[in-house]
Amino acid sequence: MRHTREIDLGVRTAQATVAAVALLVPFGVIAALVAANATVPRDLDVRIADRMHEVALAQPGLVDAMYWWSLLLHPNTWRIAAVVLAIGLARRGKKALAWWVVATMAAGGILGGVLKLLFGRHRPDLLDPVAQATGYSFPSGHALNAALGAVVFLLVLLPRTRGRRKRAALVAGAVILPLITAYARVLLGVHWTSDVVAGLLLGSAVPAITVSVFQGRRAGVEGGRVHIH
Repeated sequence: MRHTREIDLGVRTAQATVAAVALLVPFGVIAALVAANATVPRDLDVRIADRMHEVALAQPGLVDAMYWWSLLLHPNTWRIAAVVLAIGLARRGKKALAWWVVATMAAGGILGGVLKLLFGRHRPDLLDPVAQATGYSFPSGHALNAALGAVVFLLVLLPRTRGRRKRAALVAGAVILPLITAYARVLLGVHWTSDVVAGLLLGSAVPAITVSVFQGRRAGVEGGRVHIH
């Protein structure tokens, strides 16, 4: 017998909305400062970039590790994993949730690409660079998609994970993976710190936004109640 857990939609939507606002406000502040080429965060970005470059030159082994980390946790890796997750959900009859996964990942990826073009921010230009990257830098696509994918997987898997340790490990992974990715991009000298911070904030905000939209549409169909099996 399949059990249905009924969740109050108003609370869920309210929580998602609060989370989205809490993440979008600092993102908006950073974006405005970057667009204005303000002293903050520009000067801080430069100081951190110089310091991280010194670390990179002194520790080639760390650079290699972070290079492979960035390669393995490329945005396309998260997208492929999300498609696999969505297919699995669809096969189990959770088609609406599967569509949410796909739509959220697509929305985040498209938004990040559009913002890069709008801001047109150049990447750090360092002497003796340890890595190269193409395209504009704000926001970081790696950081955005790492946060986006981590939050999507967390929201889908956490309610279906039993055991305190397993749930704690899942949450820890959702936090640690994006943070290491952000660190890697700065260490490699291909992003400013504000790029990766903005990417983490926006990537975490997109699922909160789509949860609100998704559950709002479900409310119109199901009279304000969401059934998660």
